[in-house]
Amino acid sequence: MAIMDRIGRGKDTSKNPSDSPNAGAETTEDSRGSHVAMPLTEHLRELRNRLFKSGIAIVAGMVLGWIYYAEIFAWISRPFTNVIAEAQADGKDVTLALTGVADPFVLQIQVSAVAGLVLSAPVWLYQLWRFVTPGLHRNERRWAIGFVVIATPLFAAGITLAYVVMPLGLEILLGFTPENVENIVSVDKYLSFFLRTVLVFGVGFLTPLFIVLLNFAGILSGKRLVSWWRWIIFIVFLFSAVATPTGDPINLALLAGPILILVLVAVGISLLNDRRRARKRGIDFDAYGDDELSPLDDELPE
Repeated sequence: MAIMDRIGRGKDTSKNPSDSPNAGAETTEDSRGSHVAMPLTEHLRELRNRLFKSGIAIVAGMVLGWIYYAEIFAWISRPFTNVIAEAQADGKDVTLALTGVADPFVLQIQVSAVAGLVLSAPVWLYQLWRFVTPGLHRNERRWAIGFVVIATPLFAAGITLAYVVMPLGLEILLGFTPENVENIVSVDKYLSFFLRTVLVFGVGFLTPLFIVLLNFAGILSGKRLVSWWRWIIFIVFLFSAVATPTGDPINLALLAGPILILVLVAVGISLLNDRRRARKRGIDFDAYGDDELSPLDDELPE
C-alpha cells in the first residue's frame, strides 16, 4: 500500500506545469518571503489601480499649479528677469514676450502640468514602488530604497546648481545681442530652455549613483574604474559640453566639476566595497589584473 502511495505521488509530481491552474502566472514574494502565484489579470488590475491613483494625484497637483501659477512662473522667470535688468543697464533691449493670442492660456497649462508632475511625484513614485516591489527579493528592495533615498537629494542638488548658474549662462548668451537691436525671447522657448537645463543638471548628478550600483551588483569593479580615469574625464566633459545650453567654458566647468567630484567619491566607494567583499570571501582581488578572470559571487552581494 505504501508503495502504491509513493507511485501515486510520483505521478502527481511529474505533471506538466502548464496543466496547473496557475499556469502563466508570475511568481511574486509576499511579506513573509514566500513566493505566491499572481495571475496576469491581477497584475493588469493592479496596474490600472496604480495608474488611476497616480492620475488623480497629478490632476490635483495641476490644480494647485493653476492656483499658484503666478508664483510658480515668477520663480521660473526670475533668472531671466535678473539678466534683463543687467542688459538694459548695458544699453541692450531684451524682452520676454508672448507672441500669440492663445499663448497665455497654453503657457498656464504647461506650467500647471509641470507643477502637477513635480508636486505629485511622491504619490506616483510610491505607486510605482508598490507595483514593482512584489516581484523583488528583499535585498533588491533594500537596493531600491537606498537608490531612492540617495537619488532624491542628488537630483535636487543638480537642479539647485542649474538654477544658480542659469543667470550666468543667460547673460553670456544675451550679451551677443547687438546694440539698437531688440531681442524678443518667446516664453515657450525660454520654458523649454529652463526645463532642459535643470533636467540635464539633475540627471548628470545621478551618474555617480549608477556607477556605485553597477559595482554593488558585481558588474563593474573599482580597479577597472581607476584604469579608465582618462576616459571618465573625457566623457564627463563631453557630456557637459553637449548638455550645457550655452556651451561656454564657465558653465561647462560648473557642470563638469561637481560631476567629477561625485564620480571620484563613487570610485572610492567602489574600491572600499571591493575590499569588503574580498575580505568576506577571503580572496585578494588586487592580485588579479584587469584582463584576468576573478571569482564571481555565487549570490547577489549584500
